[in-house]
Order: sequence, then structure tokens, then C-alpha cells
Amino acid sequence: MTTEVEGSGSAARPMRRDRRRNYDRLVVEARASFAEHGADVFLDDVAKRAGVGVATLYRHFPTRGALLDAVIREWTGAVLDEARQLTAAPDPAEALLTWMRSLVSHMSVYTGLVAALVPSMDDETSPLHPSCQVMYDAGELLLGHARQSGTVRPDATATELLQLVSGVVWVCEKFGDGADIDRLLSLTLDGLLVRG
Repeated sequence: MTTEVEGSGSAARPMRRDRRRNYDRLVVEARASFAEHGADVFLDDVAKRAGVGVATLYRHFPTRGALLDAVIREWTGAVLDEARQLTAAPDPAEALLTWMRSLVSHMSVYTGLVAALVPSMDDETSPLHPSCQVMYDAGELLLGHARQSGTVRPDATATELLQLVSGVVWVCEKFGDGADIDRLLSLTLDGLLVRG
């Protein structure tokens, strides 16, 4: 877990124990609230659930994006770790599909999360951009591996890969059980593969 600090620059110091406790409680309760009600849940409800005032929530997380980033940071690291492991797989296309399935699974945990992530992919000022960058790095790692083997189109980018996976997540949110995730991902991968 990332160590949060108070202050900035050379004066930065580890967070006081009581502030750390509030921070951790807010992240835990936000995770539960997002799972139950989606990423658009009222932040006041998250604060109440955590047993802290709204001012405390906003002191730690000035925007919804900052809170979302703290909540998803753990699994974005897991997504990158999985990509690293999958570069050793004998079939780069199957490795890419496995990773895409995993990414869809993570991005689907909170309804509305993908709507917050997509605009943050290219917005370096967004508090969600660091998590998007980790996903980008993971996608680029696997695409690079697949490019070297001649499996995927050389012009396919990690940005496009994330946009395509995000589209699958959005469709799954809108159509629920009517969406065949594996087929959508297979069709997505099929468009990335080298023909002939």
C-alpha cells in the first residue's frame, strides 16, 4: 500500500496515526459503497458510513476521482503484475486475451467506474490518471510481447486496447446478462491480430 504523507516537497512527512486511520477507513467504506451503489454514490454517504465528517473526507480526497484512485490502486498494481507474468506465456494472443478478461473483471466491479476512467486516460491532471497509466503500461507490455512475436498488428496501441476493453465493460454494464463478454473480447482481440 502506498504511504500517504502530509505536506509537500521536502517537508512531507508520514501521515499521523489518527489521520491514517481515517484515511484507511474511508477507503474501506468507499470500496464497499461503490460495490453496493456504483461509483456515483454520494460521497457524504461514504463519510457517514466511515464514521467521519464530510470535511475529513474532502481533506483526504478533494475529488471523487481522488477517492476512486485510492480504491482501485491495489488492483491496478495486480493488473500490471499479471501482465508481467503473462509475457512468459507461450501464446501471446492467449496471454493478451487472458489479461483483457482480467481487466474487464476489475473494471466491472463498480458500476460507472469505466465512465470515470476513460476521460482520465489522457488527462494528466486527473487524479485517476496514475491508475490509468499503470493499466496502459500493462497493456503496452503485453502488446509489445505480442508485436515481437508477430501476433498482433504493429500499429495497435495500448491506448486503443484500453479503449476497446472499456467499450466491452460499458456494454456489459448497459446490457448485463445479455452481453457475452468472452465473445466481445474474442472479437476485440481478433481485430488486433495479424492476418496471413
